[in-house]
Amino acid sequence: MKQINSYIDSVFYTKDELLEEVLSSIEENGMRSISVSPSTGKLLTLLVSISGAKNVLEIGALGGYSGICLARGFGKEGTLTSLELVEDYATLAHQNLSKAGFGDQVSYMTGEALQSLEKLVSDNKQFDFFFIDADKDNYENYLKYCIKLAEPGALIVADNVLAGGSVADQSAKSKRYTENMKKFNEMVANHPQLESLLIPIGDGLTVSKVKE
Repeated sequence: MKQINSYIDSVFYTKDELLEEVLSSIEENGMRSISVSPSTGKLLTLLVSISGAKNVLEIGALGGYSGICLARGFGKEGTLTSLELVEDYATLAHQNLSKAGFGDQVSYMTGEALQSLEKLVSDNKQFDFFFIDADKDNYENYLKYCIKLAEPGALIVADNVLAGGSVADQSAKSKRYTENMKKFNEMVANHPQLESLLIPIGDGLTVSKVKE
């Protein structure tokens, strides 16, 4: 997987000064370097752009790397709502989105994501694109909320679904959330309201379309 991803990044990813600065800001603030891979970020931009999504919900902001990639997909016409547990992370993410020119198009909800999602449901909010990249224990719960909040035909994308390859390769080192990801992938694959596929880029993305 690493060799394939390195090859994809080397051929299809052009160095992006802004995103490099985001990665540096994450490191400087003592945050874990767990942003999406460069090619995963590019795919997020493409998916938002191709789908024509204008109202995006992100679960897990970290330092704003994926947020910028999502926002680049909708340009000047869309909005991003980002859920982040840690206030400082949301502040840094907003600073980075502002540098990228999307500061006025993004809003942050801090605290437990499940509580924020419950509020969005009670406020009758709807979104046409979702990106899940937060605590793996709650992926199944996040998916259920995304489906509740989804417009017909919305896309739901989830990261880290290969868990370092350990969901499929018994020789790969198992992660704490390997079993969670196996269950999540089965749930996505067999969900009656979703049409889904796993794309083996970065640490694996599931891409699901909510049936109309």
